[in-house]
Amino acid sequence: MASWQHDVVTVYVLLVGAVVGSFLNVVIHRLPRGRSVVRPRSACPGCQHPIRWYDNVPVLSWLVLQGKCRDCGSRISIRYPLVEAAAALLGVLALHRWGLTVAGAEVVLFTWISIALGCIDLEHQLLPDVLTYPSIVLGLVASWQGGVATLLESAIGAAVGAAIPTLVILAYKWLRGVEGMGWGDVKYLTAIGAVVGVRDCLWVLVMAAVAGALVGGALWVSGRGSGKTALPFGTFLAGAVILWLQLPEPWQALVRRVAFEMPS
Repeated sequence: MASWQHDVVTVYVLLVGAVVGSFLNVVIHRLPRGRSVVRPRSACPGCQHPIRWYDNVPVLSWLVLQGKCRDCGSRISIRYPLVEAAAALLGVLALHRWGLTVAGAEVVLFTWISIALGCIDLEHQLLPDVLTYPSIVLGLVASWQGGVATLLESAIGAAVGAAIPTLVILAYKWLRGVEGMGWGDVKYLTAIGAVVGVRDCLWVLVMAAVAGALVGGALWVSGRGSGKTALPFGTFLAGAVILWLQLPEPWQALVRRVAFEMPS
């Protein structure tokens, strides 16, 4: 691909990603509340006034309005421009990392879904089936067509991704009488395994567990939590898998070698 063609594609993906990020904000806000993500049109949460088209330009409108509604002055969460910017930038990074391939398309789509899942779980501790189930299908179908993992790796990854958290839930239930994880985590980790394959699924799980332990420990030390504080593990999974999919291949290979290969 010529340099100018690559630049055109990069700009296109950046713009499309920003628009997708705007839609993801609608999904993040409405889906956990059982509302349609299509109708009605977006409105200010404060005054319910429909948002004008020129006040709905990704990132730019939030900056121009200084994070406030034009009509009532209510604060607009910084989450909105952050999600839009993340969807755009991560789409471009995936393009550079994976190229215009089936794997590249798979990574972009799964990254966008993971952004929505991570944000929803952070706020509601919920991973909606309408996002996790299609993600499993995405991973399996893409692997069949030359995605990130082979079809065999994807199938085994999905099975292991489902088995590990299921065992954790059952063991925790047996030991303490409560579920240590949610079943949404099982479905999401199944999807992660289907996308990245069994070996990398284990590494993503380790990354998410370490991040969760660090955050939980920080909350406990600061007095803002305890050993019983529920953490949105799906958010940590989303961050871990997005990071893993963006890592250059040499870095991934190094991590695999250090983490999983036993010394001879």
